[in-house]
Amino acid sequence: MRDPELTTRAREMRQKMTEPETRLWLQLRAKRFESVKFRRQKVIQDDNIRCIVDFATNDPKLVVELDGDTHSGREGYDAVRTRFLESKGYTVVRYTNLEVMQNLEGVLAHLASVINEVRPPLPTLSPEGERAIDARPSPSPLQGRGSGRGEHRD
Repeated sequence: MRDPELTTRAREMRQKMTEPETRLWLQLRAKRFESVKFRRQKVIQDDNIRCIVDFATNDPKLVVELDGDTHSGREGYDAVRTRFLESKGYTVVRYTNLEVMQNLEGVLAHLASVINEVRPPLPTLSPEGERAIDARPSPSPLQGRGSGRGEHRD
């Protein structure tokens, strides 16, 4: 069950996004980026660990974190969060606020390559279609019975 306090905190964070978060969100929102539905300030938790991630998508399972000045000196905490998120099946990608502000196109190009790596590949279809599975021709119900125009030979 979701922690109501954490949900309220996530809602507040969505209303007070930093400039780098806002810039990235404008590119990710509404399936604009790689046709992936991202959520912002998403709560992910289990019985022991609760966290709010900056951006996340369930298909593919990916978390995008922006690290600003508040993350300086918190590398150990971030490592614990990353291990937790990976245990939940997420791939975690981190960018600095500076990267987003100075090189948004580079961040998006890298994120697109990560999405393509973690997305399951589409099935390869046979050029002949479904019927290519059994290459033997199936017997016609009219086989050996004339031209198929109502004629019948005995």
